Amino acid sequence: MTRVIHTGDTHVGYRQYNSPERRADFLRAFERVVDDAVDDGVDAVVHAGDLFHDRRPELDDILGVLRSLRRLQAADVPFLAIVGNHEATRGSQWLDLFEQLGLATRLGAEPTVVGDAALYGLDFVPESRRGALDYEFEPVPASAEYAALVAHGQFDPLSVSIRGDAWDLAAVLEASTVAFDVALLGDEHAHDTVSVDGVPATYCGSTERVSAAEREGRGYNIVTFGDAAGGDAGDDGTARSVDLRRRAIGTRPFVFVSVELADGEGVERVRDRVREHDLADAVVIVEVTGEGEPVTPADVESAALAEGALVARVTDRREVLGDDDAEVPVQFADPDAAVRQRVDELGLSSAAREVDETVRASKIADSNVRETVAGAVRERIDDGDLGEFARAEKARPSEEASLGDAGESADGGGAAGNGDRSPDGTDGEAATAVADADGGVTGDGSGDASASTSPTDGSETDRGPAEEVDGPAEDEHATAEDDEPAGPGTEGGSTPDGDGATGSTDGDGQTSWGDFA
Repeated sequence: MTRVIHTGDTHVGYRQYNSPERRADFLRAFERVVDDAVDDGVDAVVHAGDLFHDRRPELDDILGVLRSLRRLQAADVPFLAIVGNHEATRGSQWLDLFEQLGLATRLGAEPTVVGDAALYGLDFVPESRRGALDYEFEPVPASAEYAALVAHGQFDPLSVSIRGDAWDLAAVLEASTVAFDVALLGDEHAHDTVSVDGVPATYCGSTERVSAAEREGRGYNIVTFGDAAGGDAGDDGTARSVDLRRRAIGTRPFVFVSVELADGEGVERVRDRVREHDLADAVVIVEVTGEGEPVTPADVESAALAEGALVARVTDRREVLGDDDAEVPVQFADPDAAVRQRVDELGLSSAAREVDETVRASKIADSNVRETVAGAVRERIDDGDLGEFARAEKARPSEEASLGDAGESADGGGAAGNGDRSPDGTDGEAATAVADADGGVTGDGSGDASASTSPTDGSETDRGPAEEVDGPAEDEHATAEDDEPAGPGTEGGSTPDGDGATGSTDGDGQTSWGDFA
């Protein structure tokens, strides 16, 4: 029997809402996963991509991850991972650096055997390059009874891609030269588990809320290969099963408050509704609807902060009439979110997305933007990579879309089913991190306010009544014996009151898919 943690989308370094405390929360969530792995003595931690939120993480975040990886190494728990779209670079990856330091293994076309399971990796690959993939994997070693594919992307039928680049998981499994027993996926921040042509496929979900649309509790999967759940007997008479269970982790509470204003009601009514909730150290998302008076978001946000909230954001969903009487929804929470959503709807090519990221969202100095963009375009042309300039399918506009995922890397770092990787040394940033790590430099990983320029989150576009999503206590999650079977189901309950508000829910309930024989 082999037991591993399947996690991903940790997005370490994300300075959500431009808050250094939220940036620190993302590292703490990853540290909680590592704590569980060490305490439970699992056979490995499998990370399905987007370890970092940015391809240029800050030094504090790199050092924080290094500390956690050293904890795993000291406990003899391997860290196996792939590259996601957020962290991918065109050269060597941060994961390559950690592998060179002996702290991680980058999964690819060759199997990495842990116990009786062989694990393979498929990095994020942009849609324009997927046609060249042959999905050729090395054979499963005789010592392994199971084969698992770890992959990053928006896979159909589990995920409806807002980027318009859904990846057909059934086609991937059919084309692969290995018959996989399970697909362990990353990129989709909501947990989900389905069967694809008889193969269990599961998204572990993110370990922190990357957008306000992500209301359910955060966590990861525990995957057990073997006879623990009593599967059907294989050719050798032993039971074969892959058991998937969901485990919750404590995170900072998000409080969602929905206020429908009647005629004559205004900001005082909104403030009163906000004050009904425990806002201590919480992220507060307020949604205003109805026919009442105009509401200034700053007035509501200041009231929430006075009640102890860490961050407060207000979305006014009431419609205003323009000169042509067209109805236009108004969102005050974050202009960057609107920009990211519009970029998704344009159907830009991979090359255009990289240009957009460089100009609008990257940490490159303004004086170097022109040269950087020109160099990137020339490099793609010289490589004959003209498919990167092909227009992508437009994504459908969606108010409910999680915009925290919109700023993906245009190139995905190459590397996937054919084992193509870039282990040829490190770039300047990686070399600096190596020098710092070898020199014993320490950092507190607390997310100093002066360090990061990551785009702020802005998808406070979720609908629904007021809801408190708690989870700050570190000892609230279940023990290994109490883990909930992973699978689709309702995420907590609520009781509406007269104002459309509900009580609290931890959002961690999951119904069972049991084991897959």
